[in-house]
Amino acid sequence: MSTRAKFECHKVEVDAYGKTVHLGVVYDTDLAKEDGRFTKATPSGKIEMRVDNPEAAVQFEPGKKYYVDFTEAT
Repeated sequence: MSTRAKFECHKVEVDAYGKTVHLGVVYDTDLAKEDGRFTKATPSGKIEMRVDNPEAAVQFEPGKKYYVDFTEAT
């Protein structure tokens, strides 16, 4: 089974070791919109990760939204 969440990039910090990406769940009170449905299902949460792969790090930009899929690792 897998679960999908929707996060927004709030901040990207750059240092000598790569980038630290800060994401938080999307928020919208309008349940007719996709963001509102994700807000109802996941009302709070955050992800912080260091990305040392330049090709991967470049895709994260503040203000952009991303789907995050959680699948059990065996």
